[in-house]
Amino acid sequence: MSNALKVTNPEGLPYTEYEREFDVPASAVFRAHIDPELYRQWIGPRGLTTRIEEHDYRAGGSFRFIQQGNDHVEYAFRGSVHTVRENEFILNTFEYEGWPEVVTLEYTRFEDLPGGRSRLTGRSVYPTLDARERYLADGMEQGMTEGYDRLDELLAADR
Repeated sequence: MSNALKVTNPEGLPYTEYEREFDVPASAVFRAHIDPELYRQWIGPRGLTTRIEEHDYRAGGSFRFIQQGNDHVEYAFRGSVHTVRENEFILNTFEYEGWPEVVTLEYTRFEDLPGGRSRLTGRSVYPTLDARERYLADGMEQGMTEGYDRLDELLAADR
């Protein structure tokens, strides 16, 4: 079975939905989202390194991380964590600090599948359709694909 990222961008609607399967239980995928050291190793596209400034994944917590490429340009992201249900669900905001007027509301679900596998599903809701299109034009889908591929590699190394 393929573990390719599936991304849906409904025409005329300001959200993106995504789905990805992994060959490990949901608890491992969840942990890689809330553990700052694991998160740092996989988030974002290949070729960028990530520095975690804050990573408090509990209701009322917040996060901030900075990514940097070989060109030394930095990209900072932050958000507030609203709901966390262990191994099941995360609801948070997400903001690229370079576009401070665009704050998304994001949820991620973690679901166990037969055979020790899992499925991650999520939705990012943008304030406008133009904001979503701006993220897509800037390579969001490729960054997500590469990040989840990196996560898959990281989790495979732990098996």
